[in-house]
Amino acid sequence: MAEGGPPPEKNVPPPAYSDVFPGEQTVAKIYPGMPEDKSAENAKLTDSEKNGGPLPGKQPFGGAVCDVALIVKAADLAARRHRRQRRKDPAQTPFINHPLGVAYILTNEAKVYDTATIVAAILHDIIEDTKTTHEEVKELFGHEIFTIVSECTVDKSLPPDERRKKQIENASLLSRKAKLVELADKLYNLRDIERVLPAGWNGHHKKEYFKWARDYVANLKGTNEPLEVALDDVINRNLK
Repeated sequence: MAEGGPPPEKNVPPPAYSDVFPGEQTVAKIYPGMPEDKSAENAKLTDSEKNGGPLPGKQPFGGAVCDVALIVKAADLAARRHRRQRRKDPAQTPFINHPLGVAYILTNEAKVYDTATIVAAILHDIIEDTKTTHEEVKELFGHEIFTIVSECTVDKSLPPDERRKKQIENASLLSRKAKLVELADKLYNLRDIERVLPAGWNGHHKKEYFKWARDYVANLKGTNEPLEVALDDVINRNLK
């Protein structure tokens, strides 16, 4: 933006690349030459190895275990698309802290090193909260990651109460990888709310959110014990 120009509008999602470069910038040109898919390498791992199991003789971030290039690509896109957005805490921390924090919970606490799951965690709000389209995610990151992100995308056209009800009803139907992302997402949010209330919230709002999260997480159980124990701890502390 030129110096002296109008300030950016608040609460407006960043533009899609097609808005900035109409007729010129295709999705395929955003990351020229970037390898798109290493599913053949990842397929050599067992489900246990990719989702938090033992990795005898293997480093958790190397080779087929974690496609670093794809994860950095996802972080870059998320940073671009969420760049003007802020969290709802009084300090208005950058929104990008959230998806990166969700990915960190998965790798650090849940011991999940599956590339598709980590990338989906970084991108889990990108369709829901920016102008990024389903088609862009699918073209840039492939069908599996697109599917996980789609599963984690909430329909914000619905009234909040109906939206939350549908989330509870559909939770048990999610794929295992989407459940992992959702568990880490809820853990991050609950810890954040425990630390400081979002602007405009009071004790009633906090209690209602924790009650909803308890019911939602109950339908995700049996996915990852460390995450579920951590969620039970934070929920029980705040619903005494």
